[in-house]
Amino acid sequence: MTAGGSHRGAPGNRHEQAEEPAAAQPRPEPVTPRPPRAHVAVLQGFVGSVLMFVGSIGTGWIASGSPMVRHPVVIALRVEGWGVYCSTVLLTVGAMLLVRSWLRLGQRLQDWPAGAHRTVLLAVCAWSLPLLFAVPIYSRDVYAYIGQGRLLLADQNPYTTGISTLENWFMLGADPAWAEARTPYGPHFLWAARAIVALTGAQPDLSVLLFRLLACAGVLLCVLYVPRLAQLHGVDPARALWIAVANPLFLISFVASAHNDALMLGLAVAGTYAAATGRPIAGVLLVTASIAIKPITILLLPFIGLLWAGPKASWGRKFGLWAATAALSLGVLLLSGLPYQLGTGWVWALVDPTPGFTGYSPSGFLSQRVDHVADAVGLPGGRLASALRSALQYTAIGLVLLLMFRGDDRRVVRRLGLAFAAVVLLSPIIQPWYILWFLPFLAVTGIKDNWQIRSLYIVITFFVIFGAQDQLSVWPFIELPVDASTIAFVTALAFTAYLILLDPHTRHLLVRGGPVRRLARRRPRR
Repeated sequence: MTAGGSHRGAPGNRHEQAEEPAAAQPRPEPVTPRPPRAHVAVLQGFVGSVLMFVGSIGTGWIASGSPMVRHPVVIALRVEGWGVYCSTVLLTVGAMLLVRSWLRLGQRLQDWPAGAHRTVLLAVCAWSLPLLFAVPIYSRDVYAYIGQGRLLLADQNPYTTGISTLENWFMLGADPAWAEARTPYGPHFLWAARAIVALTGAQPDLSVLLFRLLACAGVLLCVLYVPRLAQLHGVDPARALWIAVANPLFLISFVASAHNDALMLGLAVAGTYAAATGRPIAGVLLVTASIAIKPITILLLPFIGLLWAGPKASWGRKFGLWAATAALSLGVLLLSGLPYQLGTGWVWALVDPTPGFTGYSPSGFLSQRVDHVADAVGLPGGRLASALRSALQYTAIGLVLLLMFRGDDRRVVRRLGLAFAAVVLLSPIIQPWYILWFLPFLAVTGIKDNWQIRSLYIVITFFVIFGAQDQLSVWPFIELPVDASTIAFVTALAFTAYLILLDPHTRHLLVRGGPVRRLARRRPRR
């Protein structure tokens, strides 16, 4: 059983059908088929989200200045060993149950019948609701947003000043890595951060809720425009929505963690749809607004220009509209830098990326292997590893240029998604939610039920497990016989083993036919 085909089915041919007799009985009105027991998966996912909500109270990121830290229930869950362990297990089991529910929803809707879109939409709403009120999990960047809003409210420039200049900045709950760091976000997001802080007085809990609502605006844009983009490309809109928006990594990263990437992505998807449906100016303006949230989506502008040019456009028209796209977008961004004297400080995020690498990125993993092997044979491993990472980044730029200049003019959105994927996957640093940047553009242009969808299952599950054990907030003075991260990792690993080896519904998703049957087929016959 798979999660459904990637393209919408067409009605079959009706050659040589026999004519009905004149006295034939009238046909009954067709009944819209209900999705087969899909509500079970929706309900299970809701339970998983509720478990994550409860678990977040004991292991989520709470600001030191929050009155929540003085509540007796919160104290018990965060100070007592049993409370920390229970919260860790609930958070991890809830996250893994959400993964299973997502997989099962795809299976139950595998033929994508009428009503499937409504069911997926119900799942998105039901699974998001408990996360909307959870303590921030998987990331605490939302607290850095509060600090940057305070900086702007104090007439300081977040592009040149870190939040350590603020009084009691550590009470905000932000990661100390932000103490001296410049913000990598665009001017429109800084405006929003300033407005939220001005409205809440920097009260952390209320500020987190408003930043979540801002992120949910981006989620709503994805809910609206992912199905519409899918229809333009002959892909089932319900399946595209299930892949791109209902997946647990999307909901955890953009609702529970309140990442501003949600609004960035929602505006980018809406702008792409506008440009693809004959409204190029609106498309450019929406994508520019996305850039002004987080500048990485500047990558989309050349492809928006191609959509503006249309199929079979001459090179002269393409270059002319590329220039028009760039001029319009740059003009809006320059004007956006005038309030609060922000200027073009956001450009640094593009030209001066964060140093280092993550070990699970392809670039980071390969460079580590090169480093170890080179050191073993007496070569400068560190320099060779750094050169490899740089080479992969330049390769990504080359692939973007290739996809700009070569490819089917009727598949510009697909080319856009592949270019975005190249930049993310060949970067030395990949945060879990970076995968979500390009996923909608691939989902709306077709992800097949083969290695493509199985790869997605693996990636989503990996990052859900990674966040569950990597981003736990346990107060440093709490002494535990076993580290909470270890408990989370073992719990997630056991649940994953169950999904792959024991669960009759999911064990064949990652390995066709299931690992047991596959091993049996490989045994030599006697």
